[in-house]
Amino acid sequence: MTDPIVRTASPYTDPSVQGPRFKIQESRTDLRKMISSNVNKTALHPGGVQPHHNHTELEEELHETAHIDYDRVAIIPNPSVAALYEDALVYETGSAITSSGALTAYSGKKTGRSPLDKRIVQEPSSENDIWWGPVNKPMSTEVWKINRERAVDYLNTRNRIYVIDGYAGWDEKYRIRVRVICARAYHALFMRNMLIRPPREELEHFHPDYTIYNAGSFPANRYTEGMTSPTSVAINFAEKEMVILGTEYAGEMKKGVFTVLFYEMPIKHNVLTLHSSANEGKNGDVTLFFGLSGTGKTTLSADPNRALIGDDEHCWSDRGVFNIEGGCYAKCIGLSAEKEPDIFGAIRYGSVLENVVFDPDTREVDYDDATLTENTRCAYPIEYINNAKIPCLSENMPTNIILLTCDARGVLPPISKLDRAQTMFHFISGYTSKMAGTEDGVTEPQATFSSCFAQPFLALHPMRYAKMLADKIDQHKANAWLLNT
Repeated sequence: MTDPIVRTASPYTDPSVQGPRFKIQESRTDLRKMISSNVNKTALHPGGVQPHHNHTELEEELHETAHIDYDRVAIIPNPSVAALYEDALVYETGSAITSSGALTAYSGKKTGRSPLDKRIVQEPSSENDIWWGPVNKPMSTEVWKINRERAVDYLNTRNRIYVIDGYAGWDEKYRIRVRVICARAYHALFMRNMLIRPPREELEHFHPDYTIYNAGSFPANRYTEGMTSPTSVAINFAEKEMVILGTEYAGEMKKGVFTVLFYEMPIKHNVLTLHSSANEGKNGDVTLFFGLSGTGKTTLSADPNRALIGDDEHCWSDRGVFNIEGGCYAKCIGLSAEKEPDIFGAIRYGSVLENVVFDPDTREVDYDDATLTENTRCAYPIEYINNAKIPCLSENMPTNIILLTCDARGVLPPISKLDRAQTMFHFISGYTSKMAGTEDGVTEPQATFSSCFAQPFLALHPMRYAKMLADKIDQHKANAWLLNT
């Protein structure tokens, strides 16, 4: 009978080989004791992360509210960047570390949002406020329960799931607590970057206002009533939950939280939610850039001479302007250090590159390669931008509002000064173009009208947001401009 095989530079034996235990060398004794006592143990070591019987407060909460099988599934709460890198590299096909240190990940078949598969649960507490129609299709409570159970059942089949807790909204008065439960390390790292990360002591007793169940690797049952495809992205405002099935595109989580803010802020706080980027000058003057995904919000707001408040999602309250997110989600197609040095420099360790093409030998990313999608992206913490204003808020009211339109028809002038009536017209009509790759099936710019420059994410009727914006422009005497990008 042969002795077990010893792995090079490891105190472990190969579990696939049977035989009597051998006497380890004396020099390895201390290392074995260290490993057995959980010191420096990671998920990559045999038995590194396993379910255990002394359940934490978080595990008990997941077991009670979502029926997560904590005796079978290893629940990994708020893991570090390094731990998520390790898991992505080991367990997720196609993951790699690029030459800049960023992690690459692939979202599978879906490389953009699926707006046709978005659903809002029709229930008494919210149904009179929701803007029902093509943007917000109703889902019955019964179908919601089926999809939610399908998502939880899938998560319970995984060996490990990740829990990411964070805030949406930098103003402590208005922020909401968000919990993400997912099966992919890529998704966990993405939301770790995009949410505002609480201090470690706050995570110990974190209780969410909203929970996202991301089972995107598993399809919805397309024969369930109201389903039009294997993809389903559904929000239940009564249960304060979101369920994702049939798409692994990480942007669905980010925009799901955005829709929640489009509902919660006006209804509960009379705060205006905006699809905009924002920056602040040295004299405290704040500029807002409104626009659809891919129209230039991130690029234009990343001005080295102005402090970045945020690149995509904001709220305008009586206390000023605050960013919703803890990170940025920048388009990467055509990116270069010369054209966008701030964004290029933010792509480093801790960032997630999504659906990019890289050289397998040098690990250099080819940002001009659109083989996988035009919608190549990078998610990075906002503190990776050198001139980011942290906390990401301003007590000053906006002095300039710039409506960005990407005019595929070439009709609009490059820049126009707008009066109040023109501002409301362009805000309500939202004439622009859908940029290639930002939605499933969009492969080239398409002229479109997107109310409030945010139609896919709106929860309430556009006129409700427009009236709030008009009131704020009048109150604070803000200038409005139309910029054709």
